[in-house]
Amino acid sequence: MTKQQITACIDGSAISNAVCDTAAWASRTLDAPLTFLRVLEKSYSPAKEDLSGAIGLGSREHLLDELTVLDEQRNKLAVKHGKHLLDDAQQRAEAAGAVMVTGEQRHGELLDSLLAWEDKTRLYVVGRLGDDHEQQQQTVGSQVENMVRAIHTPILMATGKFSAPSNYMLAYDGSETADKAIDDIANSPLLANLPGHVVMVANDSSENQGRLEHACELLTNKGHQVQPHLLQGDVIDCLMDFQNSFNIELKVMGAYGHSRIREFIVGSHTTKILATSTIPVLILR
Repeated sequence: MTKQQITACIDGSAISNAVCDTAAWASRTLDAPLTFLRVLEKSYSPAKEDLSGAIGLGSREHLLDELTVLDEQRNKLAVKHGKHLLDDAQQRAEAAGAVMVTGEQRHGELLDSLLAWEDKTRLYVVGRLGDDHEQQQQTVGSQVENMVRAIHTPILMATGKFSAPSNYMLAYDGSETADKAIDDIANSPLLANLPGHVVMVANDSSENQGRLEHACELLTNKGHQVQPHLLQGDVIDCLMDFQNSFNIELKVMGAYGHSRIREFIVGSHTTKILATSTIPVLILR
């Protein structure tokens, strides 16, 4: 199956509007159909427990009946609420110029649903935090971490109020797998019309200069307009200072394979970059 659609995950959290707007921009730019996905995950319910041995529950059957009714009511409300969320997201995205917008609601685990759709999804759009976090928190949701560990499709992470980016910066480490991420960017129309900055934080050596120039050459050969930057210092500080100095509006980072994925996501550098980012982040595998 050809990967065509953009899949955007919404959960009703404060960041859902940003996810909608980010996904609409991607759909419009890629001329790709957009599907909003709302996953109703399983929640704990006492009605599902075996209470036959509990002390003091002489009217156990009556209690379980009441709990079952409450579960059914809660599920119906969740489904109804989800439908409203999807309808609102579709209307918002269509107004922003998204292509062929649809919505789907599923029961189960979010990651399982995303993996099931990976063969038809060219880009996932998610929020940095879900409805169980305050958006002011400088953290990245566990769902996002799990996605990047398991999914091989690019992920565009929304961080707050969205506006279409006018430039981007790519954090580049000079590895062969990083060049694979460069190749993905070069062959995608998502960033084709945006000026870019390829930023490498490493020693100022001829070897690193050569790797950086090679990365930029891969992009310019495909018509991209990029500038190389070789910086020295702390990775996080350098990238943040560069973002602020050049008014960067989209950050691009790579997750470079299974052997380094845990280090990439859980390691202090990347976790802090994702958690503190005030601009959207495109994560490539």
